[in-house]
Amino acid sequence: MNGSMRLEPKCESEACEAVRKAVENRQSLRIMGGGTRSTIGAPVVADVELSSRALTGIVDYEPAEMVMIARAGTPMSEIDAALETGRQRLIFEPLDHRALLGSQGEPTIGGVVATNASGPRRFVAGACRDALLGARFVNGEGEAIKAGGRVMKNVTGLDLVKPLCGSWGTLALLTEVTLKVVPLVEAEATLVLHGLSAGQAAEAMAAAMATSLEVSGAAHLPQTIAATVDGLDGACTLLRLEGFASSVDARCEKLKSALRSFGELSTLPPYASRAVWQSVRNVTPFADSESDPVWRISMAPSRAHEMIAALNEGDALFDWQGGLVWLRLAGDAQVEKVRRLVAQHGGGHATLIRADDDLRASVPVFHPQAAPIAALSERIARAFDPNNIFNPGLMG
Repeated sequence: MNGSMRLEPKCESEACEAVRKAVENRQSLRIMGGGTRSTIGAPVVADVELSSRALTGIVDYEPAEMVMIARAGTPMSEIDAALETGRQRLIFEPLDHRALLGSQGEPTIGGVVATNASGPRRFVAGACRDALLGARFVNGEGEAIKAGGRVMKNVTGLDLVKPLCGSWGTLALLTEVTLKVVPLVEAEATLVLHGLSAGQAAEAMAAAMATSLEVSGAAHLPQTIAATVDGLDGACTLLRLEGFASSVDARCEKLKSALRSFGELSTLPPYASRAVWQSVRNVTPFADSESDPVWRISMAPSRAHEMIAALNEGDALFDWQGGLVWLRLAGDAQVEKVRRLVAQHGGGHATLIRADDDLRASVPVFHPQAAPIAALSERIARAFDPNNIFNPGLMG
């Protein structure tokens, strides 16, 4: 950040005033939540840091309605505690970047929404964007705007809500979000296939997903990755089932039968299952360094192992149900090569999630958009932030 001024408005009207003053003074604003993801994206050079971390508190939560409204700066620990009391959860499994990035602080619900931070259940349950029903935000002219509503069928303003999710603070300052929540599951189990190659694992996961057994998580951890996770040994292919205990048990036996031809099978106990999926969600196997570049690659799961084989370097964690490959390289981020290989293997998006400041300043961190999409994104940005004062340069 260029300047040393930091603003933490305690209410929406203060946030509006801060943005209006920035416009009047022709100052740029670095939009922040808890600061746990501040090293993702190109380094932002701005005059003032505007943080939502003082906009805290759960505004409304009635478990029977399965909707939570919270101010953007509310810590995720507070959100999780309230949901646990109500025996509910956010189905999209918010990703916590702190271990991967070596960052401090407290993730906020606004930061989760702004980055669309979603986990291994994304293919079957949707991402954060799909659970976002409404939002309040301050646009680039200092106006407070409400979009969306409490009920999914109420589509009023929905087109304003969706672009905010995953905009990384470049469109507006979120002040409040409304999210759909779901009941906690009674039981979960994770079936482990041992010793498969990445290609064999892709076949096994595809076979599992082709059944009617409602697999809610599928991932492959090669031996070097699995060795860093408690409870795993050797290359492990993970398949998660959730629901009522009797249903989980029955489906687990059926899945074992369907996959027996792929090799040795075992089942993790519930506590180990939860811990393993937390490691997959938060990419903790790559948390042993703050300098090695890490890529988040969104591509067709069936082609991911081919792309990694063609690259022939680094370590990869395959989050099949998240539609992701997490790739860690040593030293050189291989920016052009990685994106070229992604394009050659069905296309997708490669985002450089972890890299040093110099590299983030010199390469496109987020995947370059095709010309029509880039033009549409520019029009959306002008509508939300006509003065281009929010997180300038972050997206490259």
